Amino acid sequence: MVINMEKRRTKRDIVKMLLRNNELAEQDEEELLDLLVEQPIAIDVDKQEEAKMTLGDRIADRVSEVCGSWLFIIIFVTFLLGWIIFNAVVLTNDKAVDPYPFILLNLVLSCIAALQAPIIMMSQNRQAAKDSLRNQNDYRTDLKSELILESLHDHINVIIKNQRKIIKLLEEEDSDDSQN
Repeated sequence: MVINMEKRRTKRDIVKMLLRNNELAEQDEEELLDLLVEQPIAIDVDKQEEAKMTLGDRIADRVSEVCGSWLFIIIFVTFLLGWIIFNAVVLTNDKAVDPYPFILLNLVLSCIAALQAPIIMMSQNRQAAKDSLRNQNDYRTDLKSELILESLHDHINVIIKNQRKIIKLLEEEDSDDSQN
């Protein structure tokens, strides 16, 4: 049951070996080692991000959600067609609010695009940060799972060796009984 400790790698050695491919500061590496080996590491990224959200973040997400829907596109296309038909067909050129080439409509569309684009970008930047946090969490979880599997593998090997010894002892005892 004694395992040669010189040949057997510790969890810390395994983590260090896995981290060699990444460029981490020595202090960051030690913190990650402690986190992986000694503490639970799974976090709920969505709950953590939701707790940090400001009113502006919530508004940006809502605007992005609404403006990226088929309902918005259908309503907006209907509005554009209605504007064009109303000003080009229903009203005569001298009574039209915005006659062809629809300069007022172009101004409204430019203003909407100028406001909508940065709001959507804010929401996408927040989502990218959340995805990055989720990826880091997944990496740490995978690393810890690998360490646990390595440990379980070592324990199973010890159990198998002990079972073989027990079987050998039982066979020897059985052969001694049959000789007597």
